[in-house]
Amino acid sequence: MRAFVALDLDAPARGRLRAAVDALRPRIPGIKWVRPEGVHLTLRFLGDTQPEVVGRLKPMLAGAAERCPASRAPLTGLGLFPERAAPRVLWIGLDLDPRVQALQVACEGAAVSCGFAPEARPFAPHLTLGRWRDRAPRPDLPALDLGVAQLDRLVLLRSEPRPGGAVYTPLASFPLSG
Repeated sequence: MRAFVALDLDAPARGRLRAAVDALRPRIPGIKWVRPEGVHLTLRFLGDTQPEVVGRLKPMLAGAAERCPASRAPLTGLGLFPERAAPRVLWIGLDLDPRVQALQVACEGAAVSCGFAPEARPFAPHLTLGRWRDRAPRPDLPALDLGVAQLDRLVLLRSEPRPGGAVYTPLASFPLSG
């Protein structure tokens, strides 16, 4: 199974994201938009894994979540990956509390201790809004400020790619309670 660790968004933030995407659709052509229910803050992508590895990972993630308090994160600033050349990903940034940054480090450590290779890229907190399949010119991005998102739940998710977009199924959920 394909899996990843993420922070879920609260319903009001998800609603503001939906409205923002609806407003951006006519301004940014050629992009495949992520369904609002699929938007999340990925802390550690695991990729293909076995159920027994997921079983070893769960208590480590539970412990990390217990040490991290719930937090509010401003959703502001559109950006593109890669930073130069043809865009592949449109995202909105998050300004994370240092304790949430520490949670990401703990999730990375848990993944490595379960046999996953260390992540080669530095963590860049963002929510993916859409992806381009084909080469496209870099669009002019409007300023965007969507207020704050409540981050209060760490989730271990299974990802099942489907023609209409990936379907995410929670394998475990841990409240932030530090």
